[in-house]
Amino acid sequence: MKRITVVACLLAFVCASSVEAQYKPKRINKAVELLEQGQPIYYTAGRGGFDEGVKMAQTYADYINYELEHGAFDMTALRQFMLGLIKGGPTKSGHRTPGVIVTLPVTGLDEITMRTNVWVIQQVLATGVHGILLCHARVPEAARVLVEATRYPFAPKAAGLAEGLRGSGSQGFAAQVWGIPAGEYLRKADVWPLNPDGEILLGLKIEDRHALANSEKSTKVPGIGFAEWGPGDMAWSLGIVNFGSAGKKGGGGGGGAGGGRMAPEMLKARARVLAACKAAKIAFLNSVNENDVEEMIKEGVMVGSGGQAAADKGRKFSKREMPW
Repeated sequence: MKRITVVACLLAFVCASSVEAQYKPKRINKAVELLEQGQPIYYTAGRGGFDEGVKMAQTYADYINYELEHGAFDMTALRQFMLGLIKGGPTKSGHRTPGVIVTLPVTGLDEITMRTNVWVIQQVLATGVHGILLCHARVPEAARVLVEATRYPFAPKAAGLAEGLRGSGSQGFAAQVWGIPAGEYLRKADVWPLNPDGEILLGLKIEDRHALANSEKSTKVPGIGFAEWGPGDMAWSLGIVNFGSAGKKGGGGGGGAGGGRMAPEMLKARARVLAACKAAKIAFLNSVNENDVEEMIKEGVMVGSGGQAAADKGRKFSKREMPW
């Protein structure tokens, strides 16, 4: 029996290795490649520099949410993190690195706030990351500036958008991270799904009552690829606070701060953002776990956190072919 078990394990390992060896990435951004296939994607949280990047290069997740909203705005560390991912890569799917989407320290309160902080978006994109998540995206004008600041002036024109704002010189280091010539980076560093060939994924945190009121308009801004309802901040904005709770914010879509996730107002907020995402034909982000991931996918969740067990179960349910 032991011999049979060992042989079976070896066969399983060989088969899995064969699948990984056979898969050839079609895109630089693993997350975009999967969403384009209609497959849900899964993320984990990350921070730090080179050593952290090396450790996270083989993550189970499709992309890493690099948190800058409340952490130090350290572009040197982020650049080193990207280099660490390259050192520890490629992924099992053959991608040079997992996707990296940065949570900005800038909030989308209004157009003026965004325009005065375009430099932050420029600095982040120059590190070679694959996307940005905008917190407190209250108005569509803020989302529009995010998209314009991400694009180059020569990017294909789109109704409702002014020309792109990224400048010459921003492509050098980023192209090295992506492993392509600078000229090719200039063509590919555009927003998906607005540009079908784009490799950059932009998201919105519709995480307070002000953002909720404009959710249908903000999610329809050309160039936005996903959105979430940010239950931690949403609960506070709706007046649902439990000061005895740790108030863990979570990276999106999980429980509300202070146990407010099941309050009727919270359920309505979540439902409204989900409906807005579906109407705009963009992905909806929500936390998932091993017990509810299948139901979440059926409901329309296309971006989830929740750990490897949840991701493994979700991938099996959606009949995903791409390895990690």
